Amino acid sequence: MAKKEEYLRKPEWLKIKLNTNENYTDLKKLMREKNLNTVCEEAKCPNIHECWAVRRTATFMILGAVCTRACRFCAVKTGLPTELDLAEPERVADSVALMNLKHAVVTAVARDDLKDGGAQVFAETVRAIRRKSPFTTIEVLPSDMGGDYDNLKMLMDAKPDILNHNIETVRELTPRVRARAKYDRSLEVLKRAKEMQPQIPTKSSLMIGLGETKEQIIETMDDLRANDVDIMTIGQYLQPTKKHLKVQKYYHPDEFAELREIALSKGFSHCEAGPLVRSSYHADEQVNAAAKQKQAHA
Repeated sequence: MAKKEEYLRKPEWLKIKLNTNENYTDLKKLMREKNLNTVCEEAKCPNIHECWAVRRTATFMILGAVCTRACRFCAVKTGLPTELDLAEPERVADSVALMNLKHAVVTAVARDDLKDGGAQVFAETVRAIRRKSPFTTIEVLPSDMGGDYDNLKMLMDAKPDILNHNIETVRELTPRVRARAKYDRSLEVLKRAKEMQPQIPTKSSLMIGLGETKEQIIETMDDLRANDVDIMTIGQYLQPTKKHLKVQKYYHPDEFAELREIALSKGFSHCEAGPLVRSSYHADEQVNAAAKQKQAHA
């Protein structure tokens, strides 16, 4: 008889408080009315109730809901996308204005089927938000867009307030965890973004709990700092379905606190680290922290 697969029991500190107040239901209604996707829903983010119900923030996911990559940690649907909605940037901008957001995060599925990797729609979304909400800060979280210089330049020329591209995991685990993405290519994207627009802070996120060592986590921090990355987030990997990679370890909040201190000691302007931290968690605070540090060093 086949041995039943063993799964680690989720610790108490990962219990999530549900909150479906008026903010939450209003935001959900708005997303459906505008025919928009959010990574909050598609990736089963554990913070959706805090962000939607309490902070009234959301991360917009453009370029459809079907990703061309099948990363073994991610719950977003994979396949061959059939749509490219050129009216989407205006709908996102309308929603940002209706929500009166101080900070908007725009991410996207990987679109390896498009020559520009979706860069044009990304750039148009940034410009549309700027037109309709000139005081809203904008963070973009693209894929590596095939590592193409012109694709990244098209996006950086739109001048978002933060360029966020996730390294996701340590070098040694990248081939097993990420589909088609390469560790060094992600570093190259972050490096080039900074070279193109030195005044724009760059940011990257790391999931832990996939079998990495503490030394490998610290090496990843060093690699990011060597490429002038300003902001880092570190969060616990949570297995979205039984088809995805299993959790190898649940890190204690004290371990996250220690990793945050190590990151800050290495020169990151801001580091958000905790069991439920995700790439855009408290992103509004991160952009403020980066701006304050830039002013202090001016």
